[in-house]
Amino acid sequence: MNTPNAKLRAVRMGLLMSQDDMARALREAGASAGEPNDANKRLVQRWEGGTTAAPRPVYARALERVTGLPIDALGFAAPLTLASVQSDGHGGHDLEPSTATAPSSTTPAAQTATRTQNGNYSGIWLSHYEFFSSGRANTFTGKHYVVLLQHGNKLTVRSLPGASLNPNSPLTMDLTLDGNVVTGTWVEETASEGYYAGARYHGAIQMLIEPTGRRMVGKWLGFGKEFDVNTGPWTLEFKDANTNKAALEKWNIQPEA
Repeated sequence: MNTPNAKLRAVRMGLLMSQDDMARALREAGASAGEPNDANKRLVQRWEGGTTAAPRPVYARALERVTGLPIDALGFAAPLTLASVQSDGHGGHDLEPSTATAPSSTTPAAQTATRTQNGNYSGIWLSHYEFFSSGRANTFTGKHYVVLLQHGNKLTVRSLPGASLNPNSPLTMDLTLDGNVVTGTWVEETASEGYYAGARYHGAIQMLIEPTGRRMVGKWLGFGKEFDVNTGPWTLEFKDANTNKAALEKWNIQPEA
């Protein structure tokens, strides 16, 4: 049995909009943002009735623009929570259990609802991960502006040459898309003049795509210098849909710390 989305209905009524009004506003919001959509009264009815559990990313973004609220406040999937890393007391590190939250969008029903609703994720993204350095007894951040190219359900990620927080540390990722789940591998070559002296690190990664399609959140897995297996949070945040020469030049800069 479908569970009605009472939150979305309440927000719509609070805006003094009929279902037709909401659909019209969604189309206008999409057009003004350069993301045209085909919202109609029947679609709004399916959302409010719970027949459609998760809107496509283009509709999720339009809903946020029209209502001024984040998508999780509209009765859809909850946002993904980024965990933090801590020392495990043995030279490595792991996620802090109290902050590792499992979002409702990981349920099989939610995955099925979104399996065929993903758009194309090609573009420029900001990659951001955290790791704990046992040698320095502190948590550090790695950031890169990356080019993501999608071919079917395959995502290829490559950092721009001058766009890493730690210079001369190129990052690559090879991912597979399955509904709102992204799984694959990562490789980073550390700078020869840096703390890790040109070491090559690699491992596995799995992330979940938020309903707007503008953020992926998950965890990495990889080995440490003590040959233990560590893990930590990793996010990809969308920045630009263009991958032309001008866009690559624009984002080929060092991310802010």
